[in-house]
Amino acid sequence: MADGPVLADLHFGREDAERDVTEGLLLRGGFLPNAAYRAAVSGRKMLIIGRKGSGKSAICMQLMADSTHTADRILVTPDETAGEEIRRFELQGLPGDSAKALIWRYVFALNAARHVVAHAKDMHGRKPDSVKALARFLKQNDELPGERLGDRLAQGARGLQTSLSLEAFGIKAGVDLASSPSEGARAARQLEVVEQGVAKAVVDLGCDGAHGPLLLMVDQLEQVWSAEPDSNSMVIGLLLAAKHAASLYGRFVRFLLFLRSDIYDSLSFGEGDKFHGDELRITWTEQALRDLALARARASAGEDLSAGELWREIFPPAVRGEETAAYVFSRCLPRPRDAIQFLNLCQETAWLIQGRGRITEADVLQAGRQFSAWKLKDLTLEYLVAHPFLKHLFPLFQNSGYVVTRPVLGSRFEEAVETLHRLFPAYADALTLSGVVDILYGVGFLGVRRGNDVVFAGGDELPVQPHETEFQVHPCFREALGATSAIDLRRYEPQLAQARIASGYIRADALAASSFNRDDRLLREAGRSCHSILAQVGRALELAQDARDEITQQITSVLDDANSLASSIGTMDAEEYLLATAHYFTALGAQLHASGLDAVAGGGGVASRMEEEARRLRLLAGGSYGSSGSSNGP
Repeated sequence: MADGPVLADLHFGREDAERDVTEGLLLRGGFLPNAAYRAAVSGRKMLIIGRKGSGKSAICMQLMADSTHTADRILVTPDETAGEEIRRFELQGLPGDSAKALIWRYVFALNAARHVVAHAKDMHGRKPDSVKALARFLKQNDELPGERLGDRLAQGARGLQTSLSLEAFGIKAGVDLASSPSEGARAARQLEVVEQGVAKAVVDLGCDGAHGPLLLMVDQLEQVWSAEPDSNSMVIGLLLAAKHAASLYGRFVRFLLFLRSDIYDSLSFGEGDKFHGDELRITWTEQALRDLALARARASAGEDLSAGELWREIFPPAVRGEETAAYVFSRCLPRPRDAIQFLNLCQETAWLIQGRGRITEADVLQAGRQFSAWKLKDLTLEYLVAHPFLKHLFPLFQNSGYVVTRPVLGSRFEEAVETLHRLFPAYADALTLSGVVDILYGVGFLGVRRGNDVVFAGGDELPVQPHETEFQVHPCFREALGATSAIDLRRYEPQLAQARIASGYIRADALAASSFNRDDRLLREAGRSCHSILAQVGRALELAQDARDEITQQITSVLDDANSLASSIGTMDAEEYLLATAHYFTALGAQLHASGLDAVAGGGGVASRMEEEARRLRLLAGGSYGSSGSSNGP
């Protein structure tokens, strides 16, 4: 593969599906059909639920562009004007959810009516009386194509709250509906007349199931949602209306609703259990993200691009010893938008900033630091409505180990809780230790240790259980927080003896054989202490693997230093070295205790062994070699 041109052409697409469609990449093969897309196409599911950036709008845009499976497609995306009309729509005698359901049903009925009238003319060349009645109804109520959704909603709301013109269906509203006991009952009766008119026209055309259905989709509801009761009623009303309309219009109209998971999960209503069979939640595995990356790379750089060329020639084969694709996707939240942003940032760092023809490990690391900062800020914005306090929780994890226990998190939280309650008094009930853990787990910031695995939210995982006490910050956010090590351990620095070697310093008694032999034994005992601690770490299976790796790395550094100094006997002070090593072991043990891991994950044995070996080395350095050296084996 030639340098330069492929990397210059390589692009993984835009973060938003609308621009991907406009620029053509999504339609050139950059879309990866997944379970949610297949469920949407087949009509098996009505609710497609996923986090921001999980690909809901990409499915929607693909369906809008693909006429294979449907006769026609209508996309409803409420703007603020439309959202305000729905939120403030009320009817005397009806609860908020039911009132909002009526206005949504009216929107669906109008779209279905327009489609039936146009379909009868274009596909059948005839208009049964029921279709003509629909056409007259639309004209009499000024419901003409091309009007903005907000304007139509405002007009429909006024009609439902007062009276629609129903003469087209043989009903004079002022007379026939005068006996309605309430405003809500009157509106419901008017709407039933319209819906029955649409249903009759569908039956009279006789084409139900004879061709693809009208696909009526609602997307981007988050643009008008505010976590207030009226907003929740707006969404609940949409769900109720879609289920009602789906049963009313049969196979002639199919409904597809795209909802953000945090919005859907916040809803609480009596009929919520009736929607479980309609739900499909978008989930992404690492393999699915790999497939998506390759599909988008091929759409931009050429169909003949192979996975091997992408991940071993354009990208470096490994980053920090980890296969590159695994490294990249483990540092993204599992959704396409994050993967696309990280991959594009790697390409831009190499090609635009560094002027390289291939992406290097340094480019990926540099991009990773920028990406982590982006994602920490994006997480705050994603949940700004539901959790406005989120960014004030991040300092609890800053410049520390990314493995954190419940007791340690509790002590940090206690220092911040007064400020949090003062800044966000309306959220005081949620701002407890258990509440904060649940929120941070739910948004994907924290994972929970379960057995030998760390589980992050995103699929069907259980929420955090009361007995679970060890958590990890997601790799996506570690660079931005300065939490790149499992535990906040002091790094081992080689002893000052090396500086003395370089300067040619020699002790006065360095030539004494007895001194030489004792120094050699002391250094071997330092190595023995390292082996003892490493053996204890290996037996601490309850300790998080990342924590064990971090401890092992530091103790191995001590061992390597001791072995290198053993070849320089006579040029250093072995007693001073042992005391410095003992001090380091003591500090490490204290840090391990402070991390809380000794209390909940078997780390106590490791910390205790460090402290025991520190005491033993101090005794040896004081001239007590042999008195304690033979009784503290691993």
